[in-house]
Amino acid sequence: MTSLSGGSDNGGLSTRRGPLVCARCGTRADGPRPTWTCSVENGVRQYFCDRCSRENLGAIEGRLDSAWW
Repeated sequence: MTSLSGGSDNGGLSTRRGPLVCARCGTRADGPRPTWTCSVENGVRQYFCDRCSRENLGAIEGRLDSAWW
């Protein structure tokens, strides 16, 4: 499932602080990035930049954790 931070899954409240950082490549985003992918793995919310998301689309759709990419 892909959702933006502050979505309905947490009551509209975002607990994340600071800039978004891609969990795969470390790219930093200063503001909201609607094209990024959010994944909850082992109860931890992780964000992936659009480049990493595109490169690993098959694994994401197959619901493989990012460790398998």
